[in-house]
Amino acid sequence: MDQETKKTKVILAAVDTGEYDIESSLAELEELAKTADGEVVGVITQKKPAFDPGFCMGAGRLEELADICKELETELIVFDHELSATQIRNIEDITDVRVIDRTMLILDIFAARARTSEGKLQVELALQKYRLPRLTGMGVEMSRLGGGIGTRGPGETKLETDRRHIKRRITALEEELRNLGERRKRMRARRKKDSVLTAAIVGYTNVGKSTLLNALTEAGVLAENKLFATLDTTSRSIELPDGRSVMLIDTVGLIRRLPHSLVEAFKSTLEEAAEADLIIEIIDSSSPEAAEQIKVTHDLLAELGCEETPHIYVLNKCDKGEPLIKLPSDVPQVRISAINRTGFDELLSLVVANLPETLRKMKLLIPYSQTGLTGKIRENGRVINEEYAENGVITEALVDIRLQKLCEQYLTE
Repeated sequence: MDQETKKTKVILAAVDTGEYDIESSLAELEELAKTADGEVVGVITQKKPAFDPGFCMGAGRLEELADICKELETELIVFDHELSATQIRNIEDITDVRVIDRTMLILDIFAARARTSEGKLQVELALQKYRLPRLTGMGVEMSRLGGGIGTRGPGETKLETDRRHIKRRITALEEELRNLGERRKRMRARRKKDSVLTAAIVGYTNVGKSTLLNALTEAGVLAENKLFATLDTTSRSIELPDGRSVMLIDTVGLIRRLPHSLVEAFKSTLEEAAEADLIIEIIDSSSPEAAEQIKVTHDLLAELGCEETPHIYVLNKCDKGEPLIKLPSDVPQVRISAINRTGFDELLSLVVANLPETLRKMKLLIPYSQTGLTGKIRENGRVINEEYAENGVITEALVDIRLQKLCEQYLTE
């Protein structure tokens, strides 16, 4: 990230209205801050029935926060919920410290980690949508252009403060992403036409999706023990034990209370999951938060209309001990350790069992009078081996579902 300088000193702040589990949310916020190269030096919370519209926290608690910031030489305050421009300005006035919220922190991490042009466009779109309603009264925050958490943005030399300019930029970004989405759709249609099977690897951030993809395919995707290590979609093909190939698609990691603008911006990437023949859901079996993480994943998959797609569960990180979560016994599941590469045979067998049967391995004795059939098999499937016999060609092949009935009369031992 930035040069090897000291990490930004961060204080986390939250108002507990009882809407969600504040402790687990703050623990995740701390992980996010670390991922953005911050050092969390303190946490301050306040129980209130509702957020203060002008200051978020109560005035007395904010004065305490200002004192703590001064004492700990804090450079940044991160609130665990979205703030308005007015709240940010008022809190900064009292504490004399830069303030961002959870959404801005996530956007900052995305801005630093997006690699492909599509990823960068998606991040910028989310950033512009975040900024638009916060233009009014956000002069100090918007003019800060130094380095540090919450100030990054792909391809920007200055932060736009003109509302019409931002609206025009949003329109242009949406158009570019629409075009990229159309191209992605055509690629998916071509894969369907060519009977290419696809399996989307989905799950919470940092559960080991990229580590698994690397281990199975040597894809070389960045795999770090950090939240959102991978933002860009990676596709790699692997051969399954039954001879078929499947295209594995890595998707962006999910997180609870993901900013809506990001869900919208990354829809085209996540649509890979909606169009897949199989969803492989990776679960960190060592996490006490596993049940909540599964719920977040399922809610988003439901939003994408994936309820009917075949689904298998992969309990990863089993090298750390017995899984802390127990799935119902009737759910297709397998235990693995992606980092130690154990359980992969069982995983691939489970993938085979749950993929739709498009190609079937068959051993055929095709009479010489019907050799045109071999061409059709080759066109839509794959010929593995051929031997010429007295009364025909002994053909071992993966036969497309559309030809299987025709081929059955030529089955041989």
